[in-house]
Amino acid sequence: MTNAFMSRAVELAIENVRSGNGGPFGAVVVKDGKIIADGANSVTSTNDPTAHAEIVAIRKACEKLGLFELRDCEIYTSCEPCPMCLGAIYWARPARVYFGCTAADAAKAGFDDSLIYQEIPQPHSERKIPMLPLMRDEALEAFRAWERQPSKLPY
Repeated sequence: MTNAFMSRAVELAIENVRSGNGGPFGAVVVKDGKIIADGANSVTSTNDPTAHAEIVAIRKACEKLGLFELRDCEIYTSCEPCPMCLGAIYWARPARVYFGCTAADAAKAGFDDSLIYQEIPQPHSERKIPMLPLMRDEALEAFRAWERQPSKLPY
């Protein structure tokens, strides 16, 4: 059955290119042997840099399940997840992820994430987009409020 789910992710990627809606990426979320959500890259058609296939599919699945985690789910994606999608996947906590193409395959097609991986260990101020601390003491109040909140839902 896993091949059918990956085939659907690949099919979504190909359909997406042919329709002109976005990049060559597709993803599905599976629970209990059934596809509960799918997504295709829509970055350019929606002007949303976060609209990667995995993110779209995760959002739909979480909405459908009424949960912010996908613990009992699997994600099938046509390509190895980029750093942003990898972060979203870890936050969603699926049981496993299957991918088709590799990051190297994506890079050859013009979707190269290597800069992001190189930037992560750099000191904030030395990144290509400098990241500068500002008003930390004031911002810490949000965490203090969270710690005091008796009805918080940890995640």
